[in-house]
Amino acid sequence: MTQFFPTFDPAAEREPFWFLGGQARILLPGTATDNRLSLMEFADPIGHAPPHHVHEDEEEVWFVLDGEVTFFVGDKRHDLVPGQVAYGPRGVPHSYLVRSPEGARIAALFSPARIEEYFRTNGIAVAEAGDLPPEFDLGTVVASAADFNLRVTGPPPTL
Repeated sequence: MTQFFPTFDPAAEREPFWFLGGQARILLPGTATDNRLSLMEFADPIGHAPPHHVHEDEEEVWFVLDGEVTFFVGDKRHDLVPGQVAYGPRGVPHSYLVRSPEGARIAALFSPARIEEYFRTNGIAVAEAGDLPPEFDLGTVVASAADFNLRVTGPPPTL
């Protein structure tokens, strides 16, 4: 059996990038775990919400680090605060909505890995974009989802 012990030294792949108006970072890429899992961090402003979507390949676990976030998984609503966790099984529509005025930070664990490449492909480096999130083309982001077995099922939730 191969042993994996990823390092967390500064690396270009862990640099933040803009994604759908918030910032994301890949903390643990699938390449470090034989694609068994990946870990990302999302820092999003109040009102941020991705469209409802389904991951056909990945299980997803969200851990709220800062702020208040509502997770919608299937027909259930989960209002979470720092230290709480939500689970999104593969094949189940889900989304989230940042409720706190100061925004929120979320850690997201994906298993198996690979979906982090979808985020990286559709992201824009923070250093190149400046301090404010750049405009993004939701149509382009949605169109690339199929390559990662990700399916958009509805609009983003709102406050």
